[in-house]
Amino acid sequence: MKLQILKCHGSGNDFILIDEYKNSLFTEAERIILAKVFCNRKGVLGADGILFFLPSNCANGKMRMFNPDGSEAELCGNGLRCVGRFACEKLGQKSVLIETQKGTSRVEKMKNMSTGVETYQAELNTISLNSQAIITDLELFIEQPLLELSENLQFSVVAMPNPHLVAIVDKIADPKLQKIGEKANQLITLFPQGINVNFVQILNQNAIFVRTYERGVGLTNSCGSGMSASALISCLCGYNSLGQSIEVYNQGGLVKCKPVVDDNQYTVFLTGNATFVFTIMLEFEFPDLKSTTNPLKVFVDEIQDYGKFIEISSPKDLF
Repeated sequence: MKLQILKCHGSGNDFILIDEYKNSLFTEAERIILAKVFCNRKGVLGADGILFFLPSNCANGKMRMFNPDGSEAELCGNGLRCVGRFACEKLGQKSVLIETQKGTSRVEKMKNMSTGVETYQAELNTISLNSQAIITDLELFIEQPLLELSENLQFSVVAMPNPHLVAIVDKIADPKLQKIGEKANQLITLFPQGINVNFVQILNQNAIFVRTYERGVGLTNSCGSGMSASALISCLCGYNSLGQSIEVYNQGGLVKCKPVVDDNQYTVFLTGNATFVFTIMLEFEFPDLKSTTNPLKVFVDEIQDYGKFIEISSPKDLF
């Protein structure tokens, strides 16, 4: 089987994008196998996830995202921007409606954040603060202790709709986040769906730094839904204000999140890069996935322009 794939990233959160818009290529079992094999960092490609772009009956296209462990995520904010760009260019539009597992989101082309950095805004609009399905019988869980995870941190729960746990900390420490993230995803009775864990450091007014442990992935350079959840929680906890654009720094760069509320419904507008890295042709057969690769195109300018953007936008004292 020959398969052309696109490698792309949003804030350093990298993906393999497979176009199934015209033809369905894989069974559900095969999608899981592809995610486990192709996302393996020790394999041919390596990625934080696989994005499948499919046709939709209610939108311009549909996105499905699978983690490296084969599990499917309800939403992926960074991946949504990448799929949105791919769809816009494929369909010749500046704005598209993308169906996700839990709803639809609009993605549109925005003014580039920096020279050569293709920038898109994704509307995350299936947000719920009702924590009952995630953690507890309580409907609202904002800045509460979870002694099973930490004796001194306060946590907040939000569904984006994928489940997120947010803790505002004085200083982000990867070992501590790793430990809490792993432990949280072992507590099946507490988090039956698993959970993404975010540490948030308040930098100043309308500026935060976020680090995420993603279920099914581990520590990542960034997580779009995690940064959006963190921006929203920073507002609900009084550090920032709803309706204001918040600069969210991460190890992969910078995005902007604007949390808003209308008739008790929260939405976060997530703006950031959607960078194409390379396209290649894979040759493989199931069940043998020892693929060979033939490079087709490397987006050298996009890679270099994003590298320059990171240099000028990242707060160096955080790393």
